Amino acid sequence: MLNYRHLYYFWMVGKEGGIARAAERLDMAIQTVSAQVRELEKSLGHQLFKPAGRGIALTEAGKVAYARAEQIFEIGQTLAAQVHEAATHPVVRLSVGLSDGISKLAAHSLLAPVLDTPNLRLVCHEGEVEQLQSELALHHLDLVLAGQGAPPNPNLRLSSERLVSSPVDWYGPSGLVGEDEAKSFPASLERLPVLLPTGHSMLRASLERWFLELGLRPHVVGEFEDSALMSVFAARGLGVFPVSRLGSDDVGLMPGLRLLGRCEEVHEEIHAIRNRRGENHPLVQRILAVSAYAGPEGGAGVAT
Repeated sequence: MLNYRHLYYFWMVGKEGGIARAAERLDMAIQTVSAQVRELEKSLGHQLFKPAGRGIALTEAGKVAYARAEQIFEIGQTLAAQVHEAATHPVVRLSVGLSDGISKLAAHSLLAPVLDTPNLRLVCHEGEVEQLQSELALHHLDLVLAGQGAPPNPNLRLSSERLVSSPVDWYGPSGLVGEDEAKSFPASLERLPVLLPTGHSMLRASLERWFLELGLRPHVVGEFEDSALMSVFAARGLGVFPVSRLGSDDVGLMPGLRLLGRCEEVHEEIHAIRNRRGENHPLVQRILAVSAYAGPEGGAGVAT
């Protein structure tokens, strides 16, 4: 085990530029400080200082040790404040997994009921739904939002329910979306540059079926995993894009975007997957309760 007292004296010698100045700063005898540094060198098996004129300088090994000591004691200086903060303002932690295929704008709307929780620490992870379910089973996550429910697997012991089935709206930059394009929607999708979610998204599959039913061949110029990123590129003029109506309120944060048309035939579903611990998490319970009474776009707690 590393002796941190020895490391501290070494750090002070490096910081002050010499044993005598470090001893004066520490109000200790020079011999004591020197002995502590030698003990550290002995435990590490390398010389940390070398003679340099009338003083000493760090060796290459000493420079590495000093850099790490600097990090260690900088963290140590904040320890008391962090402990006090944790003791006086307990953190409410919520870890959520967001599968790659779902709309992040819609996910933000689903999480909105808990975002004003005092002392909330929200941690969001994004990834493939199988990976997130494994993390959930290991209790590394409290909740997973995905485009599909959890498959039956007695080993994982997960449960899921549909939170929302939200219609899709199409938006685009004002430079592309005029009155004629809006009136001729959805046929105008063949004339306009179109942005779509990537192929592994459940919404993309629903859109492809809708295109096929209407005989549409959209002019696709971009594919995105993240709906928020897609809206940024759309706002910069790249094309028009679909977004779950549940997340369309956040689209208003992007200046210059206009409604192209509403697509009642296509819905994006978002499911809540949770483990047993998540069932008792107060913030997870609030998210599920609010979604169950979210009106026509809510899933009303459909078990899967």
